[in-house]
Amino acid sequence: MKETILILDFGSQYTQLIARRVRELNVYCEIHPYNKIPESLLDVAGVILSGSPFSVRDEEAPIPDLSKIKGKMPLLGVCYGAQLFAQSEGGEVLPSKIREYGRANLCYIDRSCRLLADMTDGTQVWMSHGDTILGIPENFGLTASTENVKVAGFKIDNEQTFGIQFHPEVYHTKEGTQLLRNFLVDICHCTQSWTPDSFIESTIISLRKKIGNDKVVLGLSGGVDSSVAAVLLNKAIGNNLYCIFVDNGLLRKNEFKDVLHSYRDMGLNVKGVDATEKFISALSGISEPEKKRKAIGNAFIEVFDHEAHLIENVTWLAQGTIYPDVIESISVKGPSATIKSHHNVGGLPDFMKLKVVEPLNNLFKDEVRRIGRALKMPSIIIERHPFPGPGLGIRILGEVTHNRIKILQEVDHIYIQNMRDFGLYDKVWQAAAILLPIQSVGVMGDERTYENVVALRAVESTDGMTADWSPLPYDYLSKVSSEIINKVSGVNRVVYDISSKPPATIEWE
Repeated sequence: MKETILILDFGSQYTQLIARRVRELNVYCEIHPYNKIPESLLDVAGVILSGSPFSVRDEEAPIPDLSKIKGKMPLLGVCYGAQLFAQSEGGEVLPSKIREYGRANLCYIDRSCRLLADMTDGTQVWMSHGDTILGIPENFGLTASTENVKVAGFKIDNEQTFGIQFHPEVYHTKEGTQLLRNFLVDICHCTQSWTPDSFIESTIISLRKKIGNDKVVLGLSGGVDSSVAAVLLNKAIGNNLYCIFVDNGLLRKNEFKDVLHSYRDMGLNVKGVDATEKFISALSGISEPEKKRKAIGNAFIEVFDHEAHLIENVTWLAQGTIYPDVIESISVKGPSATIKSHHNVGGLPDFMKLKVVEPLNNLFKDEVRRIGRALKMPSIIIERHPFPGPGLGIRILGEVTHNRIKILQEVDHIYIQNMRDFGLYDKVWQAAAILLPIQSVGVMGDERTYENVVALRAVESTDGMTADWSPLPYDYLSKVSSEIINKVSGVNRVVYDISSKPPATIEWE
């Protein structure tokens, strides 16, 4: 049965969001660059064309070959996609005379069009385009308008081809989910059967077929991605999975012991390796962020490689790679410019010569959590905030020493524990404490102090690509600040980071 939705990417910032909205409706979809359409479309039930930063009028505008798709299966063009249809068939696409960015309301809806069925008069939509469709060809039927945009939607006669000038995938389009459901269910006839349980079942079958009786080694980080990958593999191949959990000395307070205990309670075949001294030694005298990352990464590879070689006849390396990483590698824009080395150190060393298995490489982060819940994994693992591979090594600005690690571990523990006590932990996407390379004057009792400053960071996000700082309650911040200064020797000042991403990254290094 045809159940896959193909999303063609033209470089829009919203492309991944389209995919996430489709999947929220329990329909499987894949993103492919507009110029790399799969050869076989046997499983494809419909196609969505994304928006684009390009104009269809540009000489180098991305133009896909839709000869196998258009008129042969349901097709939805969003923004740039709609303009592409109009222009290619003789319509008129010109620069907008007025700004068409932000909220608008549909003043006309053709409800005979199945794409717009059950949508409400005046419903709010989100516009984001520099060009507009001024005229449509004769074989196009107008389906939607706003006060300023006459051609907000259309359908091509005798085809299941639709175009819309607004973005149904964004939150501000109030009935965007309804429109997508209409397309996926009523037009493409998808059964909405792609659920966590169905994913788990099919993945276990696939892993057993792929791996057979081979041995697999997996480096666990304590994070949700590697943990869910481990549980899926464990269900598929049992004790042929060998997990290695390395303590680099840069984890949160008691984290190595607590997470290792959780892993063993989950029935995983896991070995804990305390390599603290190796990592701290590798970081001695290093303050530059990228050099710290490389030192931590190299130390991890050495430890992991040593431990992996203690297991006889290992064939596979398992990794918790998720779909955004895959999309990035095949992006229509090419790999993005490197801002910093990736947070998650410990990729496959070339010299290990192992085959790679990635059971989560078709999932987004929120989907990984859904799978984890369906697997009944502990919430301490599933709901854990993202934590960088280099750990506290990149939250200690400047040189990393035993004493500075201890200070930050205690600060972080107070910060996170109070966040849980106040019921804030699950409302924040990521929280971190940062030890700054500066000291400030303070007064404790009758004594003048000159001690460390720590910064607290908390953000709200969906995928980490953008983030807003979290407006944590004043009473919470007051209690945390007082507790840190009173209980952590060496700290006399606490500040709160209120910068968003962009321009500031979530981590400080």
